[in-house]
Amino acid sequence: MTGGRLVVVGGGPAGLEAARAYRDAGADGEVLLLSADEHLPYNRPPLSKDFLRGESEEDGLPLEDHDFYRDHDITVRLRTRVQALDAGRRVIILDGGETLKYGTCILTTGAVPQPLPVPGAAGPGVRYLRSRRDARELREAAAAARSAVVVGSGFIGCEAAASLARRGLEVTLVSMEDLPQAARLGDAAGQRLRGWLEDEGVQLRLGAEVERIDAGRRVQLAGGRSAEGDLVLIAGGVDPQGALAEHAGLAVEHGRVRVDAQMRSSRPDVLAAGDVAFAFNAAAGRHLMVEHWGEALAMGQVAGSTAAGQEAFWAEVPGFWSTIGERTLKYAAWGDGFDDARLVDHGHGAFTVWYGRDGVTVGVLTHDADQDYERGRRLTEQRHPLP
Repeated sequence: MTGGRLVVVGGGPAGLEAARAYRDAGADGEVLLLSADEHLPYNRPPLSKDFLRGESEEDGLPLEDHDFYRDHDITVRLRTRVQALDAGRRVIILDGGETLKYGTCILTTGAVPQPLPVPGAAGPGVRYLRSRRDARELREAAAAARSAVVVGSGFIGCEAAASLARRGLEVTLVSMEDLPQAARLGDAAGQRLRGWLEDEGVQLRLGAEVERIDAGRRVQLAGGRSAEGDLVLIAGGVDPQGALAEHAGLAVEHGRVRVDAQMRSSRPDVLAAGDVAFAFNAAAGRHLMVEHWGEALAMGQVAGSTAAGQEAFWAEVPGFWSTIGERTLKYAAWGDGFDDARLVDHGHGAFTVWYGRDGVTVGVLTHDADQDYERGRRLTEQRHPLP
């Protein structure tokens, strides 16, 4: 790379891992991590699970303490928003006009909750869950509530609905999908998830379109139906924050920065990692869009190593774990489509779903079937026939 100061834009897991990998590779250049958040990088998966349920506290969320940044000579600037990237001059422009020169820049700007495009979705009492502050405020609201409506049946929506129900709230989950996460995981898995949510006491309004939200409490549905709660949580997906790169003239697709397997953008001195990256996966042989915690860590490690001049490539099968109540799903897949989903029931609630495309294994989903999970990762990476 070009040497000089390394500037990491974004304070999530990808940003932290990029800075860590850069130092671990022996690079001794100045490292500056810019974060719009008010907190040092923290663990997000618990926010919709044990933290929301009140089983863990904020002091357990930071990924590293202050000593780590001091010992690794990483300067962190919190509450710092980047206004623009001038890739030609290698300059970062902050809100307020301050400019920062860089030799290499790594964009880890992540994603933000996708707003629900209906009247009232941005009103008082309507909540979104992404940041530590969001989670704290949601937990405080849940402590004073008797009921909740969760809009969206993705992993955050399902996890949060189950967690709120475990707090004793009457929870209604509203989704346009006919089965939870059917678009991503298929109907067979969706039927299992529906049963899990019902076991947790969550009421389901599936195949339902939201028309508006009244007074932050009543979710009005098409056809005259409605769902009402003391709080409303929108969990309708996320939007990648690729505008900074796009305005700088970098190649951007699907709102994400197009990068190679070493996380290099169309400008070699600007890299990207995490949710904001549309990264080439060397094992898949194509670019993938992923929003998983583990991939943010993996891409960040590759980006930091690349910035330090080491050879590193993203070649892992993306995957994540999701806990709904006390049940855990493990998923590993390329994530860009399948034409065959085969569920194998192992009894006692355990199951495996094998995903294929054109007869080739492209993913696996398991519950209480860890051997299949590990096998599925290998079959997917090696492009073996579908079991």
